[in-house]
Amino acid sequence: FLSLSITLLFLEMSKEEQVVCSLEEHFQGPTVTFRNLHYCVQERRFCHKIGAEKYILKDVSGIMRPGMNAIMGATGSGKTSLLDVIAGRKDPAGLRQGSILVNGRVVTSKLRLSSAYVVQDDILMGTLTVRENLLFSANLRLNPKHHSATEKHSRVDAVIQELGLTDCANTKIGTEFLRGVSGGERKRCSIGMELITSPSLLFLDEPTTGLDSNTANSIISLLYKLSRRGKTVIFSIHQPRYSIFKQFDHLTLMHKGEVVYAGAADRAVEYFTDLGYHIEPFNNPADFFMDITNGEAISSLESFTIAEYKNPWATKYQQSQLYQTGLEELDHVTQTISEEVKGQDEVVDYATSFLYQMRVVCGRTMLNILRNPQTSYAQLGLNIIFAILVGLIYYQMPWTMPEAFQNRSGAFFFLTINMVFGNLSAVELFINERVIFIHENSSGYYRTSVYFLSKVFADLIPNRIIPIFVFSSIAYYMMGLKPAFEAFLCFALTMSLVSLAAVSLAFLISASVSSFAMANILIALPFVFMMVFGGFLVNLNTMLNWLSWLKWISIFRYGLNAAFINELKGQVFYSNGTM
Repeated sequence: FLSLSITLLFLEMSKEEQVVCSLEEHFQGPTVTFRNLHYCVQERRFCHKIGAEKYILKDVSGIMRPGMNAIMGATGSGKTSLLDVIAGRKDPAGLRQGSILVNGRVVTSKLRLSSAYVVQDDILMGTLTVRENLLFSANLRLNPKHHSATEKHSRVDAVIQELGLTDCANTKIGTEFLRGVSGGERKRCSIGMELITSPSLLFLDEPTTGLDSNTANSIISLLYKLSRRGKTVIFSIHQPRYSIFKQFDHLTLMHKGEVVYAGAADRAVEYFTDLGYHIEPFNNPADFFMDITNGEAISSLESFTIAEYKNPWATKYQQSQLYQTGLEELDHVTQTISEEVKGQDEVVDYATSFLYQMRVVCGRTMLNILRNPQTSYAQLGLNIIFAILVGLIYYQMPWTMPEAFQNRSGAFFFLTINMVFGNLSAVELFINERVIFIHENSSGYYRTSVYFLSKVFADLIPNRIIPIFVFSSIAYYMMGLKPAFEAFLCFALTMSLVSLAAVSLAFLISASVSSFAMANILIALPFVFMMVFGGFLVNLNTMLNWLSWLKWISIFRYGLNAAFINELKGQVFYSNGTM
């Protein structure tokens, strides 16, 4: 129980702000303003800071109004970092300076309820169909008091039709073992998961990455249609083609963590032309901007001074009239801010209750297990095979001494090892779905405790409890142990508790690290120590005093003692060596 509690705390550390809103509302989207943002990161090793801080964003300011707001730049320019900081997806400890406002108010939990975030890598449950994923989002993010089940299904159908997912609505997303929908359909499904709540503010991290030019154009066209309904769409993008670029309303061009241009997208070429750069006929503006920031384009005007050498384009922008106009607009917005609003935060109210979330998340977890035979059917099959093997090795053990005690000692130790090390598969439980949990939890789908409890219940019953009782019923009577039914129940309960103790430690390791290789190392070490100090391989009375305390935390010791007490309780030894 202690391990399970600590596991829950590790999952809680990944929790971020939540998102709940309504699809029926169609109004002018919010205006996002940010000023003097300075964001830095610092390498840590064993909770200690190493080296100097590295600034990812340096004095970044801007305004994002309803429409298509693109953040563009080369790789490593800071465009994704800027998007994450605005969306509240970065660690607030790294924000050294600056403020972010939505409609002139400091961003709080309640203000973020009208926003949505689509990550670059599509995070979807691969064993579920497109419709099931969208319905999962609708069930958890729409209040059942205001939206009936019929309304939720109607809303899912509307989103499917709007995104052009009708043909693949009943097709599974796909896993490494199962071929599913295409990349474009996955991306549209990810967007649809957020559109279920009709957010007025939509963030997207490089929505065209990994897509062909035609699919990328269709995704941007979809976002363009949404922006024309009054939504504020803010997204990062690398180097789009012209048919995509011409749909941008506002462009923020980044280079080395600084803004080199922020303004109307259709005036960006004119701005750089005034700086002396010449764009060739039929050249893509996005390519033109990349050539400038990469230093491949040469200005016909006077070369930059030494002071401007680090990032001359950012310096030129800060000296321009465009930058001064932007600061004046920011000053006008911040004048409406009252001191009472600053620093306040509000409690996030989930759209659904705890029990409702448990029912929906447990349902998805069970469906995922049933569609993943490697995690459920294989576990049961291996336990049946191993039970028959153990039953044949220790078939009908005699009751004569010393064979009775020796054989039962070996059998119980062998069974305990199987119960403990057979739960190594639980190590990958939270590791495999860590990304899904962080995204859904930060988007307000469910509470951290709901996810944890649903995974525990859905994993323990089909993968731990049922296989163990099947295993015990086969091996127990084949080995010829005490025939009383009460003794069998105690034996099965002992094996179940040993397994649960081992799996709880596996859950703790799984929630603590993100690497499966590291988790295997960390889980094997305590298991080996528990086996050594279990009392079977070494006499506990002969151990050193400073090591003797380890026997009290050994799962093997408690399992072996319980099995022996259950088997030998009430037995009488006679002088002829029989029992």
